Amino acid sequence: MTKRRRTVRNWVRMSPPDLVARRLKYIERQINLDKGTVNVKFHGQPPEGSGPANRHGMPQLPVGQHEVKNWPVLDLGEQPVVDPKTWKLEVSGLVENPITLDWDQFLALPQADDVSDFHCVTTWSRFDNHWRGVRFKTIAELAVPKDDARFVFCTGSDFAPGTFIPYTTNLPLDRAIEDDVLLVHTWEGRPLPQEHGGPVRMITPKLYAWKGTKWIRKIEFVPDDQKGFWELRGYSNSAEPWFDDRYSTRD
Repeated sequence: MTKRRRTVRNWVRMSPPDLVARRLKYIERQINLDKGTVNVKFHGQPPEGSGPANRHGMPQLPVGQHEVKNWPVLDLGEQPVVDPKTWKLEVSGLVENPITLDWDQFLALPQADDVSDFHCVTTWSRFDNHWRGVRFKTIAELAVPKDDARFVFCTGSDFAPGTFIPYTTNLPLDRAIEDDVLLVHTWEGRPLPQEHGGPVRMITPKLYAWKGTKWIRKIEFVPDDQKGFWELRGYSNSAEPWFDDRYSTRD
């Protein structure tokens, strides 16, 4: 057993004695979740797009998108340099087991390899990206969200230029725990590039990519929906690519 693996196991053992039972209860809630009710806004509407069905049964290219072979860089105007040696991920809010992971503890968690597409709200899509990282649901199962935790609020290390306003975004917990939502540190077999959010960013393959926080440093489990940086500035709160769901609308 490696030193890293021993460290994370000892760290987990420090949890309260009844945490295992609470964790099992949380996992059971997720197993019983009716996945058909997740996309309430678009319930009963067919997805729009073109091309063969992707791994989720949706048209490979969502409506209004075009394929690119490169990976364009978009950010708030700054690209923070985050050293893995000092990087930490705080997981807090409505959880039974608030935690802060350092780099070694993060890498000692179960790692997942996945291939998924990347859809940017600015109309481009990049297919078949190879990722390695930790599934969001692994983080959730470690922290054990309480019954009234319904949403996730994520914060990055980047700020709007000239301000102290950090990048943030929001997700329903039900979307965040889908199998393809990862906190990734590797892309195409190499460390995630700094300009794309390295050392760690979140990816949300079934939603527009701004929902995946770059340079992620904090995850909060909250009872109510809190709009993030772009959601407050006119982007859609739900961000569903196959419904051209780019911008907010008024009821």
